[in-house]
Amino acid sequence: MPQAQRTAVDKALDLVEAVARAPRPPRLTDLAEAVGLHRATAYRILVDLVRRGWVLRADDRYLPGTAVLLLSSRAAHNSLTTLARPVLQDLSRRTDLMVNLQVLERTGSRVVDVVRPDRLAMISTLLGETLPVHRFAGPLALVAALPREARAPYLEAAVDAGHPLDGDAGLLADLARAEADGFAAEDGRNDQFVASVSQAVVPAEGVPVCALTVVGPSAEIDDDRLERLRADLAAAVDTLAGLLSGSHQEVPA
Repeated sequence: MPQAQRTAVDKALDLVEAVARAPRPPRLTDLAEAVGLHRATAYRILVDLVRRGWVLRADDRYLPGTAVLLLSSRAAHNSLTTLARPVLQDLSRRTDLMVNLQVLERTGSRVVDVVRPDRLAMISTLLGETLPVHRFAGPLALVAALPREARAPYLEAAVDAGHPLDGDAGLLADLARAEADGFAAEDGRNDQFVASVSQAVVPAEGVPVCALTVVGPSAEIDDDRLERLRADLAAAVDTLAGLLSGSHQEVPA
């Protein structure tokens, strides 16, 4: 279609399709060239596509977003879940715990993939569900990685749910601890017998792409084991960040 006849919808769909069919997560320049748009025009459209969840930005590269994943029964080759799946499997094997992948949405985080050992079948995967920041480690890690001025929608959602912001048990203190520590942890907030620890994948400062979360029985995530879990989790996060940026080889499945 000649460029003069292309509508705004045409341009947006061209970019979504270009992201999906790219042999590796493309950069802005790659996408602008592929669809025949000026870089500035492509960037403006991509900002809206990222905001609506059709495209996911990882540092200077773009991947299919959660809206695409939710509408498709099979993720595109370079989708976040496809890239991350071997990392989740490896981390679950190392820890013998459930591992999930979460992405940030408007008021919480959504679980987009899970690897759960058979022995933990009694723990819900929460796959596809949106998790609030005041009850789960995943969204807490993601929101703590955001600039403070970008946290307002998540704070408001917690207040609407009746959770305090102030005090040692308030959400602001939880966010400060997670921001300083680099990890978020919870024990029994959603299920009294389940604990979890999470770390955000942040290829570029202030732009968390996703979070990896290790989940298991509270009795198995005690202080003695927590340090080992954090080390395994940090290694997995580094691997996934490398895959997203194109600087790391794929993890064997």
